[in-house]
Amino acid sequence: MTDQASRMNSQAEAIARRTFLGQLAAASTATLMSSGPKSLLGNESVLHPKPTADACILLWMAGGMAAPETFDPKRYHPFEIGTPVEKVMSTFKSIDTAVDNIKICEGLEQIGSVMDRATLIRSHFQPDLGSILHSRHQYHWHTGYVPPQTVAAPHIGAWISRVLGPRNPVMPAFINIGQRLEGIGENEEIKAFTQGGFFGTEFGPMNLPYPDEAARAVRPPKGMEPGRFESRQKLFRKLLDQNPQREFMSDYHQQSMLRSLDNAHRLLSSKDRDAFDLSLEPKDSYEKYNTGRFGQGCLLARRLVESGARFVEVTTEYIPFVHWDTHADGHATVDRLHKEMDRPIAQLIRDLEARGLLDRTLVVIASEFSRDMIIEGVPGSNARDQATAPTDILKEPKHYGLHRHFTGGTSVVMFGGGVKKGFLYGETAAERPCLAIKNPVSVSDLHATIFHAMGISPKTGFDIEKRPFYATEDGKGKPVTELFSA
Repeated sequence: MTDQASRMNSQAEAIARRTFLGQLAAASTATLMSSGPKSLLGNESVLHPKPTADACILLWMAGGMAAPETFDPKRYHPFEIGTPVEKVMSTFKSIDTAVDNIKICEGLEQIGSVMDRATLIRSHFQPDLGSILHSRHQYHWHTGYVPPQTVAAPHIGAWISRVLGPRNPVMPAFINIGQRLEGIGENEEIKAFTQGGFFGTEFGPMNLPYPDEAARAVRPPKGMEPGRFESRQKLFRKLLDQNPQREFMSDYHQQSMLRSLDNAHRLLSSKDRDAFDLSLEPKDSYEKYNTGRFGQGCLLARRLVESGARFVEVTTEYIPFVHWDTHADGHATVDRLHKEMDRPIAQLIRDLEARGLLDRTLVVIASEFSRDMIIEGVPGSNARDQATAPTDILKEPKHYGLHRHFTGGTSVVMFGGGVKKGFLYGETAAERPCLAIKNPVSVSDLHATIFHAMGISPKTGFDIEKRPFYATEDGKGKPVTELFSA
């Protein structure tokens, strides 16, 4: 790609990104100025299903987890200089699991040993949303709506928090673990869906970017007496009410923010805050999870669900061109990620089961899309990044791995929460393009399935700005009931 073409491409992306952020900001402003959402539960067609789960843990593989490198292995070919790229579909061998008809990729042996507690969906798919792919796809997956919207769409965790409320009145209903919201390249885009949306602040997430520091987030400042803490709380409420931006906030959203402060104050004054302190976990148990921030996040999620959290998301963290955003050095990066995810996810399932919690806790492993192709682009075309420049044959290890975004067939794994055990659902084509060819599951239908497990109708709706807004897009999501054991 010429320097001029590269500059034009970068400028076009910058304009698209600014437009996208502007639309999201406008939606957020409109939401803040609107009155509170009014339930549409008067609609007699809305019948909530009987819940099979009381809590949900979403293990988010942020950046695009390649299904052929994890839960849907294809034809394997080792790295060899001169190998035609079309020969390689998986860069990891397939391995047996605890279920005879389910194979997954080498490096996930521990998860393989607990697949007899899982339902594996191999036919999840997403629409191609064009430019600013991660921003748009992450927003779509987490809210169920393709951006931009005229209002700030709530995160799926906010829906669960708003409709079901807390399991423990002291414990936040929605907690987000592992994702920084500042200084990671796309912080504004991530903030756009990591929120309560039009439901208000009290239903948004408690953000804990560093699991090993979570205890600090629920501990009053050192040396602060209870009386002094109460005084500060009252002063802060007064300052909030005098906020010069107050005129841009409806009474509903102002009160929602104050209620969220009251909720935080109750937690800081409660013994339940010990659930956030990983130093209280026995050392041998801690070490089973400790593969880094993601592993620590899985442990924290287990402790929080034990203490009554309703919805917990644990993310490998989205940072452009880092972790699952494998635009180069794909094989080496995924090999590292296997080591970070395998042991803690398996241990989470074993621990929940041992504590009698797995049957009522839905654990979901998901990502915004899959990946395909060893090299991005078409051989002979221009490449934005020479690290991933198109080539007909493998020349260097950095070429080995799946790089290009692929929305046609993605894997999702579910444990507990009423889903079948050792069950395989859906199929992708054996050869490229690896499209979902059997029992395809859309984002709306996957959300409907999660809501179904939690006892929420996908037609649940609220009136916001005189417009009906539903838990699944237009209320049309259909749960995949074949996944449930009863």
